[in-house]
Amino acid sequence: MDRASVTTGIRGDPGQLIHRSMDFKCQGAQCYKDKKYREAIGKYHRALLELKGLPGEQDTSATGTQQQPPIPDKGRLTEEQRRVVESIEVDCYNSLAACLLQAELVNYERVKEYCLKVLKKEGENFKALYRSGVAFYHLGDYDKALYYLKEAKSRQPTDTNVIRYIQLAEMKLSRCSQREKELS
Repeated sequence: MDRASVTTGIRGDPGQLIHRSMDFKCQGAQCYKDKKYREAIGKYHRALLELKGLPGEQDTSATGTQQQPPIPDKGRLTEEQRRVVESIEVDCYNSLAACLLQAELVNYERVKEYCLKVLKKEGENFKALYRSGVAFYHLGDYDKALYYLKEAKSRQPTDTNVIRYIQLAEMKLSRCSQREKELS
């Protein structure tokens, strides 16, 4: 049995795990408001870790198979519990990306990873679209940056941060195509 299931899966029923997860998420939000980003990251990770103990909520590997079988004595989650779990996951991944963007040395790869997890569940999430665009921009993938930023702009057309990053990405792409013309 892995550490996550030892620390969370055995203690309590799904309702208790979800409740603890929500508590950690709320604590993370308070830490974020207090500009304690490292602490907030810890709380959001802990919230997600609590959810790993739920039936059918174990993380999947790159192949898409479960790393461990569901805990048999926990039963199934209700539709309401499933919605709450998804909401917690979306909020935590979105908040983790926000925290990482506040760091002195931003891990844009991780920001991208978290935002894409959000977009997998909520493809229209403005913050995840914007942050994905920012991450791809800083990772040098200006085409993908522009795609996500334009998607964000379609949801909030007057957001000045989105507009600014679109302009930056377009300038980078323009410079890249100019260099290609000069080299050929």
